[in-house]
Amino acid sequence: MASVLTPEHERFIQSQIEAGQFSNPEEVIDTAFRLLEKQNAEYIQWVNEVREKVDIARAEVARGEVLDVEIVVNDILERFLQAREARS
Repeated sequence: MASVLTPEHERFIQSQIEAGQFSNPEEVIDTAFRLLEKQNAEYIQWVNEVREKVDIARAEVARGEVLDVEIVVNDILERFLQAREARS
């Protein structure tokens, strides 16, 4: 497969070689693809973890294992007030 690089990409590759980071354009492109693969794998892992957490949360809701948001927020506010009073 042949690809055409934009002038900006060509300048970037050349700057990396001139900076001594890489010895040829192929190394730059190879590194870019490895990083893209790593990023993609991490994204897929993140999506799977979020889906798992959502499934767990849905199951908890179905079992009635939920907290009343108003109670939780009021509890947090009460703790802040107590901490502030303790400092005074």
